[in-house]
Amino acid sequence: MAGSVFIARRAGTAWSYALLILVALIFLIPIVFMVMSSFKPDQQLLSDSGSIRAFLPVGDLSLQNYVGAFERVPVALFVFNSVFVTAVTVVLSLLVCSLAGFSLAFLNWFGRDTVLAVIIATLIVPFETIAIPLLLMVAKLPWISTHGFEVGWLNTYHVQIIPWVADGLTVFLFVQYFRDLPRDLLEAARIDGASWWQVYRMVIMPLSGPVLATAAILKCLAMYNQYLWPLMVTQAEAYRPLMVGLQYFFQLNIAWGQVMAYLCIVSVPIIVLYLVLQRAFITSIASTGIKG
Repeated sequence: MAGSVFIARRAGTAWSYALLILVALIFLIPIVFMVMSSFKPDQQLLSDSGSIRAFLPVGDLSLQNYVGAFERVPVALFVFNSVFVTAVTVVLSLLVCSLAGFSLAFLNWFGRDTVLAVIIATLIVPFETIAIPLLLMVAKLPWISTHGFEVGWLNTYHVQIIPWVADGLTVFLFVQYFRDLPRDLLEAARIDGASWWQVYRMVIMPLSGPVLATAAILKCLAMYNQYLWPLMVTQAEAYRPLMVGLQYFFQLNIAWGQVMAYLCIVSVPIIVLYLVLQRAFITSIASTGIKG
């Protein structure tokens, strides 16, 4: 009897691993195709696309597609723009949204629940409905730069950052996480004379590693993959991010090998950011807790 139960459990485990491997392969197949194609000339890439050779490092392999991609577009500049805009936006968003979440979760003020409901309601509003009004607004907003007082935010870094610092999803994540924290810690800190800022900085935020990592990952993905908004507000090449740079390869003769090489380059920073934040997320879960 015990032997049959053991065999059934092993069979169930084997099926679970087989299903997980199948799901992993479904997600890995396009990535493998992209990487392998980035080393092949266009003629071989197209001829191999109908067979298993498309996923194998066979044929005339070289780094010529990567060299051609760097010659065709300013890849280094686009990488810097994307990483800079994403990093600054994530840092500001975590600060602003965590403060908003702290206020909505712990402070009692008139209209708090109504404000939270309005913030959550913004999640159902598609960006396309506000894109044109937002564009017209930022085109007339003032800004103080190194050149003095200017009107209009177009062709700048801050036009890609400031409109996305606060968003309903990130605020909601912080509110939900803060509400699950034990209020005894907050009340004890207040009794000891701590201000609300000290409670936020010294009590709440040290326990908020998981939500910080989760919000950072989601924000990184959203900002790094932005295409429509940067395309609308950046006509100057010096401020354009990686996703907008992809259109350069489709203007004249399409070099599919260079497109695949560019996509590989685009993927590297976000994979590195994700791995770093994922490790911080796992570490924060392991280290977060209350010791009696």
